[in-house]
Amino acid sequence: MGTARFILAGAAVFSVLASSAFADDLTGMVTRIDRLNGTISIQHTQKGTVGGSAGGAGALQEYKTKDAAMLDAVHAGDRVTYSATDNNGTGTLTTLQKQ
Repeated sequence: MGTARFILAGAAVFSVLASSAFADDLTGMVTRIDRLNGTISIQHTQKGTVGGSAGGAGALQEYKTKDAAMLDAVHAGDRVTYSATDNNGTGTLTTLQKQ
């Protein structure tokens, strides 16, 4: 019984580490910037897709930003690399860089 708990705990830690690793390397296209509310909408680009007319477009996500400088650095239509955290169901950008 103790060995099973140890294995399950290790698997849980591995899944948390793996999911946070994927969140650090996201790419997408800015679709909307709302400077009054401090939010930005990004169309996530799926990696590894072949074919398709949408160019591998994924889900559209709206993120809050920590400061206005992030919003001033990009415009709608820009391709970006970003990372975000989830805080009670609200995504918050931690980094945002124009490609």
